[in-house]
Amino acid sequence: MNIDEKIQLIEENTAEVIDIEDLEEVLKKKQPIAYTGYEPSGKIHLGHAATVQKLKTLQKLGFKIKILLADYHAFLNGKGSIEEIAKTAEYNMHCFKALGLDDTTEFVYGSSFQLKRDYTDKVYKLATMTTLKRARRSMDQVSRHDDNPKVASVVYPIMQTVDMAALNVDIALGGMEQRKIQMLARENLEKIGENTPVCIHIPLLHGLDGDAKMSSSKGNYIAVDDSIEVISKKINKSYCPQREIEDNPMIEIAETFVYPNQDTLLIKRAEKFGGNIELNKEELLKEYSEGNLHPMDLKNGIKDFLIEFFAPVRKYMEENNV
Repeated sequence: MNIDEKIQLIEENTAEVIDIEDLEEVLKKKQPIAYTGYEPSGKIHLGHAATVQKLKTLQKLGFKIKILLADYHAFLNGKGSIEEIAKTAEYNMHCFKALGLDDTTEFVYGSSFQLKRDYTDKVYKLATMTTLKRARRSMDQVSRHDDNPKVASVVYPIMQTVDMAALNVDIALGGMEQRKIQMLARENLEKIGENTPVCIHIPLLHGLDGDAKMSSSKGNYIAVDDSIEVISKKINKSYCPQREIEDNPMIEIAETFVYPNQDTLLIKRAEKFGGNIELNKEELLKEYSEGNLHPMDLKNGIKDFLIEFFAPVRKYMEENNV
């Protein structure tokens, strides 16, 4: 596979890659490093699984994958005590392994390096370069809304920037909510003599309730280890406006998970409703937008797919007593 083909594969189902010229140089390395960081703060859901899919693609292209279990970041963001976060981090790590990342994946706890002198020196340097306004703005979609924000909310993005240097990353992967922080990193790391990573951003998934963001704190998610019964219940209750393609959670799941992994989606229907139908991506969008496919039929197709798609996760969690 040549570099252009690799770039095309990397760009699939992303919101943006910043920037392509830098990515071309990264792809010339023998084993470049790609990372993403996750706050251990709850269930691992479809939003996380979307980034894991991209990590698996990068892994197949020869990248070393590092996953930061950002325990101190979770603490700074008010996600629990250090002890509570440690338990969640271990559970999260099992979820990521269950999603199919290979054994070369490196899981790194933030607390394992974020107290070292070299790390804190870089945090202090960046703190002198970053305005309070810029730091707070970078956290708009990451931190919980607080009318009286804590100092922690401006330390957070500076630490995340230094994480990229500490982990020696060539690619930083994250959802679009991470964009402002990653742009902060691209602007400032070079000023302290560190490598500037390529940033890849994944579109945010809408919550099952139609909210702009799927989140474990909002309860509008499907967890990767949800039971068959729970998946069925959540999908049946989900927001799925008739004929609407934009901002429709069921359409987003099809585009993000179904079609990157298989050519068609099987939708089972009673004969009186037209019988079973198998649709590729273009056919699904056309049939649904024209009103030829009922929302409940679409939900049933997505439900059946997710139950099968996450079967290996449920099996892994059961076998490992997680």
